[in-house]
Amino acid sequence: MRNFPLSRGTVAGLIKGYVAVSAAVYTETFNGMLGNSATNLLLLLALGIPTACIVVMYFVRPCTPSLEEDNSTEHSHFMYTQISSVVLGIYLMVATILGDTLKLSQAVTYLLFGIMILLLLAPLAIPIKMTLYPNKQTKEKPSTLAPSYSTDSLSGADPENSEPLLGSASATLATRAHESDDSTDLDVLLAEGEGAVNLKKKRGPRRGDDFTFLEALVKADFWLLFIVYFCGVGTGVTVLNNLAQVGMSVGANDTTILLCLFGFCNFVGRILGGSLSEYFVRSRMLPRPFWMMCTQIIMVVTFLLFATGLHSLIYVSTTLLGICYGVQFAVMIPTVSELFGLKDFGLMYNFMLLVNPLGAFFFSALLAGYIYDKEAARQHPGVLEPSNCYGPDCFRVTFYVCAIVCCCGTLLSVLFIARIKPVYQMLYASGSFRHPRSQQQLH
Repeated sequence: MRNFPLSRGTVAGLIKGYVAVSAAVYTETFNGMLGNSATNLLLLLALGIPTACIVVMYFVRPCTPSLEEDNSTEHSHFMYTQISSVVLGIYLMVATILGDTLKLSQAVTYLLFGIMILLLLAPLAIPIKMTLYPNKQTKEKPSTLAPSYSTDSLSGADPENSEPLLGSASATLATRAHESDDSTDLDVLLAEGEGAVNLKKKRGPRRGDDFTFLEALVKADFWLLFIVYFCGVGTGVTVLNNLAQVGMSVGANDTTILLCLFGFCNFVGRILGGSLSEYFVRSRMLPRPFWMMCTQIIMVVTFLLFATGLHSLIYVSTTLLGICYGVQFAVMIPTVSELFGLKDFGLMYNFMLLVNPLGAFFFSALLAGYIYDKEAARQHPGVLEPSNCYGPDCFRVTFYVCAIVCCCGTLLSVLFIARIKPVYQMLYASGSFRHPRSQQQLH
């Protein structure tokens, strides 16, 4: 978020996209190089992964961000990374399905693994190219902006020594963005006049500024985002955790294809969510949570399709749910950084991720698990612990509850978007984050 402040959605979509395909990468590694050995896999996870993290840790560090709105080089680099990522996702899905449906020779397995490694390393072409052919313009005019933990510093302007660039229209947007804060300020001033408040009391940050974690916890927008995110991801993770059982209950014999389809669509949703939200927030100042609202509407329909229990609809439902599930992740991350700044971004982001275990506990373990076991016991009377359940009744009530939860999330999204729309109009009034338009552009 700090290194690419003007492309937050794109960055979030890419990083979370690679997380989505990581399971397929480990599967191919398990099949291609580890000889289907559980011991070798455990050694890779215990020794290989930490070693790789330590080796690349040096390269993950704050750098001077580019604040040019029309940086064609950076745009082309992101485009290349997105295309190579999509190619990787498609390849992994095809390779996994082939490995599951066909009996491949060892040579073919090694070949598939080698191609996967090349696709994983494809983004390294960007730093290699920048090292061999550095940007001359950047070299002649080095940026003087130092990396900062502050969102405000990203604008690169000195508020005391520079002329205000915001015209009357942008000023109006800024005023509307903080009307609720202004009313609070008026109350504070009146209280100060009566001697009830200390004149030296520091005013808290406003939406779009840098918040500490504790300051964000007392804001309604923080909890609205948390609940909306919980409604989408909490219900989505329920299907993800039980997708194999869902497929078996409707007669899908090979659930591996179903899991591959969900994983790939989840990956596509994360890439797509980051790119779409980035485009529309720049061009229309459209708040990113708008896409969370849209996907949750689709999720309501998807859960109702799941509830029918029709085998012919299981793949369509899985595709839609995977895309919607991925969009939720890609939208939440930049939204947190824009509304509450980067000061305690790591804490806030990880707090938001609590919706995964919470959703798994409430909707998957307590709800889906209980209903599944109850229906399985009904289908197999006399068996103490029946393991399988068949038919739409195994998950129908669970899907109805998930649909209702997503309906609530959609309604809360509408309220949340209405509250933060003025903030986004202020932050993106220039078509880029915190870069206000000049008077000439406004007229």
